[in-house]
Amino acid sequence: MIKPAAVFIAIGLAAAPAMAKDITVQMKNFGSDHTVMVFEPAYVAAAVGDKVHFVPTDMGHNAEPIDGMLPAGVAAPKGQVNKEYVLTLTKPGLYGIKCLPHFSMGMIALVKAGKGKAPNAAAAAAAPLPALATKRMAPLLAMAAK
Repeated sequence: MIKPAAVFIAIGLAAAPAMAKDITVQMKNFGSDHTVMVFEPAYVAAAVGDKVHFVPTDMGHNAEPIDGMLPAGVAAPKGQVNKEYVLTLTKPGLYGIKCLPHFSMGMIALVKAGKGKAPNAAAAAAAPLPALATKRMAPLLAMAAK
C-alpha cells in the first residue's frame, strides 16, 4: 500500500518546476528617484529556475549580460533594443546585466540566483565596468553579499 505522505511528496516534487517565478524589471529613462537611465529594480534576488523579464518601459534600451558577470558555464544571449529580454536563471550566482546604449551612463542591474554566497562573486566584483556603472554596481554587489 502506498502511504499518503509519499504521494504528497511525489506530487510536490513533480510540481517544483512550475513554482518558478516570473520577475519583471523595467528599462527606464528615469527611475522613481529621478536617476537617469536605470533598470528598476536594479537588484533582484531570485531562485534558480526563475525568469527575469527586462521590459522596455521607455524606448531605446536593451538588456544583455555584462562580460565576466555570469555564473561559470552560463551563456546568455544579447537582447535587442526595444524588445523584452528574458533571462532564465539556470545556475546559482550573480548575473550582471547592462543596457549597451547606456552602459557608460551606468545603466546596469544585478540578479542573484540562489541563497548564500554566490560562487562567482569575486569574478563579478572584478569585472571591468565604466566609471558610473562601477559606482552603481558597488551597492548592488554589497546587497548580493548579504
